[in-house]
Amino acid sequence: MSIEVRNISKRFGDFVALHDVSFEVATGELVALLGLSGSGKTTLLRVIAGLEIPDAGSVHFHGEDASARTIGDRQVGFVFQHYALFRHMTVFENVAFGMRVKPRRLRPTEAQIRAKVHDLLSLVQLESMAGRYPSQLSGGQRQRVALARALINKPRVLLLDEPLGALDLKLRQQMQVELKTIQKEVGITFIFVTHDQEEALTMSDRIAVFSQGRIEQVGSPAEVYEHPASAFVAGFVGVSNLVSGPVAQSLTGSPGMFSIRPEKIHLADPAAPVPAESYAVAGRIREVVYLGMYTRYQVDLEGGGELSVMEQNLHTTSMDALAAQGREVRLVFQRAHIRLIPDKPAS
Repeated sequence: MSIEVRNISKRFGDFVALHDVSFEVATGELVALLGLSGSGKTTLLRVIAGLEIPDAGSVHFHGEDASARTIGDRQVGFVFQHYALFRHMTVFENVAFGMRVKPRRLRPTEAQIRAKVHDLLSLVQLESMAGRYPSQLSGGQRQRVALARALINKPRVLLLDEPLGALDLKLRQQMQVELKTIQKEVGITFIFVTHDQEEALTMSDRIAVFSQGRIEQVGSPAEVYEHPASAFVAGFVGVSNLVSGPVAQSLTGSPGMFSIRPEKIHLADPAAPVPAESYAVAGRIREVVYLGMYTRYQVDLEGGGELSVMEQNLHTTSMDALAAQGREVRLVFQRAHIRLIPDKPAS
């Protein structure tokens, strides 16, 4: 099911949670709403679900205005951050719950319920856990139970609010892959809220970046990362060097703001020739942080300012990296990797 959000605004007292927000989600897309706490992403998710009524604007499902529809009529599933599983019910009964509470005239037979639950538990790889209680499951297993329960009534869209936020790092990374795989298998539209940049980049088809109740940019992970539409996006999604004023003037001849990712800059000997279509600036390495696969260098520029550089440790040991501290270097980067930042954020 496709979703179109048109000019949504929402206030809570004096606090503006959403300001004239518009964007579209295509049928079968997996879209991330990414931003800091309080940026409006969860409020928008609740507006789409029908849990919040906007002060202005409308939500359209498959081209039809759904603003007046009840939560049930919208046919959306919702997975909350803390899963809200029934502790006194087994995994099987937690998943079956949505079918069992249907009105009698709409309720499937017991055989149909059991078959559907078994299909979903197979999908989320929990068939062997059907008889266990939530307290006997790991965080990742509870998350998958919540996902199966949300899918039991065949929603046309699934909304997920920080679905992996309660998991530790290693399990969260594993579940990112599993959740994306499940979404492709069931083939329905997923919209999920996250403040985790890596999660958004890894899982989503497109990302909507939120800041202070507005959408700064909507695009594919590559578009948002490689072509940030504002200083906020450049600084929030991944790590970026934001350069303006005299430093930008000395590097590019323009005083406007630009961004360049640390991994796009290379350390070179001060006497090394500068490749065609590249910029170069002299500096001194002030700080070295060895990160295993990468080393991060903080370099003070000769003309003032600093740049962060990230280099892969293909032939570098920790001792080699740390020995570079204090060394004079030339920083080289291609002109094509510079991204000019618009004066105003995209709306």
